[in-house]
Amino acid sequence: MDNFALDTPAYRLLLVEDDQELAGLIREFLIKSGFEVEHLSNGAEAAEYILQQQPDLVILDVMLPGLSGMEVCKRVRPSFLQPILMLTALDEDMDQMLGLELGADDYVIKPVKPRLLLSRIRALLRRVETDRQMAQATSHTSSHQASASASPITSSHSDCLVIDLSARSVVCCQSLVTLTTAEFDLLVLLAEHQGEIVSRDDIVRNLRGFDYDGLDRSIDRRISRVRKKLGDDSSEPNIIKTIRGKGYLLSLPVEMC
Repeated sequence: MDNFALDTPAYRLLLVEDDQELAGLIREFLIKSGFEVEHLSNGAEAAEYILQQQPDLVILDVMLPGLSGMEVCKRVRPSFLQPILMLTALDEDMDQMLGLELGADDYVIKPVKPRLLLSRIRALLRRVETDRQMAQATSHTSSHQASASASPITSSHSDCLVIDLSARSVVCCQSLVTLTTAEFDLLVLLAEHQGEIVSRDDIVRNLRGFDYDGLDRSIDRRISRVRKKLGDDSSEPNIIKTIRGKGYLLSLPVEMC
């Protein structure tokens, strides 16, 4: 395997893979590439470790003893905001989509190609670093404005949604919002039609490539997660409104760059 030097401080990664030979090769490669890597082979143990240790990124196999990778992702996602990259030997669209629906940020198909895996990991970590920098910048700006005047902040961004497409980052009402890949794509779709009703069928067709079957509630669950992260009231939402029988409408002003 090639050796890729990482120009940033070592990140703590958790590799969850029950194939010991494959896990050894991946771990050795990532360590040589500048990462700190912990390895576990049991899904239940991995879920506990993730929640307690909060690694910078998780590489999660789908097929695991104890708990499947899907179950691990579902269990930890509400309390774990760092990237989850899934490994799967199943080259099926439904398996990939299920992982993304449960909160995974990306996936790599086995057999694992080291160069591809490294590029996906670094892309996810760059996004996290960009989010941190934006959070620091937002905090600094807010502190400066607060010290400059005792009057309420009246920034043009104080009541809007700012979406940076290249950095894949979101700031809502001056607060940084951390979204999974699937959640970000959904929000961008609504933002592109800001002030307009977007039907469930249009959402499914745009994000998945097939028609809504009338029974799938995964879009509703994803909307609910996005609302929660935006600070929207789920009982009476004001940012992403439900238009009964028609779809969803993003009512907050949007700036996209």
